[in-house]
Amino acid sequence: MAGHSKFKNIMHRKGRQDGLRSKLFSKLSKEITVAAKSGMPDPAMNSRLRLAVQNAKGQSMPKDNIDRAINKASATDGDEYQEVRYEGYGPGGVAVIVEALTDNRNRTASNVRSTFGKNGGTLGETNSVSFMFDRIGEITYPSSVGDADDVMMAALEAGADDVISDEDGHIIYCAFENIGEVSVSLAKELGAEAESVKPIFKPHNGTPIDAEKGATLLMLIETLEEDDDVQNVYSNFEISDEDMAKIEAE
Repeated sequence: MAGHSKFKNIMHRKGRQDGLRSKLFSKLSKEITVAAKSGMPDPAMNSRLRLAVQNAKGQSMPKDNIDRAINKASATDGDEYQEVRYEGYGPGGVAVIVEALTDNRNRTASNVRSTFGKNGGTLGETNSVSFMFDRIGEITYPSSVGDADDVMMAALEAGADDVISDEDGHIIYCAFENIGEVSVSLAKELGAEAESVKPIFKPHNGTPIDAEKGATLLMLIETLEEDDDVQNVYSNFEISDEDMAKIEAE
């Protein structure tokens, strides 16, 4: 998933993570509320809620915020969110998947379609690009939790399928249906809670893209991520370090 990793790295170096953090808790709260409504409002009895809470804790979300989001699920006057997925193509034919939680499908669809159109993309039909991806589990840890060999051994022992490690941290992949079990086992093996635990769309293959189209694509992804209704954005782009450096220099 080279494109995703490189995108994470450039956004980190540009300092965008600080800018996005103001929206992060809101997105995490929304996922917790939806997860709590989908089953029991008790993480021990609701696997989706358990993962949502674990993810929020990994992002240092205060306990009061987490409890408030869970309690909001039982409020009679609370917002009713729907899960929606959009698929399309960005510049250079790159596949893009957008996951959203919205209380107004028309508003969200309009915003997503407009964002694609303004940034060299085209919104497609459902399942128009998702066949190019696998639905799997992703667990991330900071580099401080251990070196690559130690994390690899711990991940395999916990039942994970693959690990990618670099100076920014460790990304552990596992089967979608095993994400809860693997994350719990891994936390015991490493003696630390993960930064994030979530299902993702991982591309089968990457689509190469140059600096010019890459800059427009990154703007498309950035704009989508800044939309309050959008929870996650996935793509299958691949870009060289040289072209990424050109984008950073702009």
